[in-house]
Amino acid sequence: MNGNEVLLVITNLPDRATAERVAETLVIQRVAACVNVLAECQSVYRWESKLEHATEVPLLIKTTRGVYPELEEALRKAHPYELPEIVAVPVAAGLPDYLNWVVQETQTRNQA
Repeated sequence: MNGNEVLLVITNLPDRATAERVAETLVIQRVAACVNVLAECQSVYRWESKLEHATEVPLLIKTTRGVYPELEEALRKAHPYELPEIVAVPVAAGLPDYLNWVVQETQTRNQA
């Protein structure tokens, strides 16, 4: 596997302030090149055998496969949920200059 492969990581936070704080943390730590904080959405799920409805704020996180373990660790530390949704999807194609920028931003984390 290529450590420079770009990934789109998805998670949800309970409110906008927490989502913005987590987004900033990930970018400052350079485990993410960019994080989009999306509009609130309604989530429906089963938790501990009970149907739940929650308002959540989704994050779209751009990173690389090589940095993903560090991103996951940072996200788990910053996330308030007992079991956070953390789903990584490989990016099959994209604007080459943008994908190179994601790689560059995450590779320079040890130099910052």
